Order: sequence, then C-alpha cells, then structure tokens
Amino acid sequence: MKSWKKEIEINASIEHVWKYFDGSIENMQQIMPQVIEQKPVKVTEEVVGSIYRQKYREGKRTEEYDIETLVYTDEPDEKKLKVGFILAKMFDITALYELNKINDSRTSFTYTVTSRPLKWYLKLLLLFATDKVVVEFLERVKKVAEAETGR
Repeated sequence: MKSWKKEIEINASIEHVWKYFDGSIENMQQIMPQVIEQKPVKVTEEVVGSIYRQKYREGKRTEEYDIETLVYTDEPDEKKLKVGFILAKMFDITALYELNKINDSRTSFTYTVTSRPLKWYLKLLLLFATDKVVVEFLERVKKVAEAETGR
C-alpha cells in the first residue's frame, strides 16, 4: 500500500471550501471535472455507510464504481470526509479530505490518499507513483475556492 498526504492553506471560509465536497454534483465537478455523474445507491441518516455510484471519465474511457462514505464530520471548525472505492478492479483507494478553520476567511486543507493494489503485479506500478496528482488536486481546490471568493 502507498499513501500520500499534503496540506495547503486556502483564502476562503471553511464553509465555502466544504461545499465542493459536501454539496451538489455541480460544485464537486468544479474541483473534480472528470466526475460526470454521481447517484445515490444507499443513503444513511448518519452519512457514514452511504454509497454513491460515480461515473468518471479519463480521456475517452469511462469508469463506474461505488464510493462508500467511511468518515464524515461536519463541525463549524472541522470538517472531514473519507471515502473508499475500488478503481478498475485493480486498486483499493481511500481519499480523506480534512478542512480546519484557521479564521473566518482562511482554511487549512489536508488531502490524504491511500492506494492498495489488489493484484500482486500492480505493486510494481506503485513503486513509480508520485504525489503529483495529490499536489495538483490541492492546487485546483485552492484556485477554484479563491477565484469564487475573489481572493
């Protein structure tokens, strides 16, 4: 298994940044443009355990997988969302999005991803994997959130 963890400060309120993770599909697509559809399969009252079927486009290929909510916290100063899914029947992925309020107009965003290969020969691929995608995602969230707030 391989894990990446990165943090960035965003010049926007915690509620503003949270809407990209815990809002409409349109909000989510601003930071995850490859997600083309998300439909509820099972929704729980406490959010944890909810499952959504997501369609994701990578180039000309479209993948479909079920995403399960593993952790969910929605407090005024701290918000967390952890999801898990199987990617292309090859990798067990978890993504943890953590937001912490610095002040009314600044938020700390930490993104942690783990990838566990489901087949032995895929372990070799992970040896060459870098944090480039994680860094690019953090920067995209910062850019989108700050552009909307005019900062």
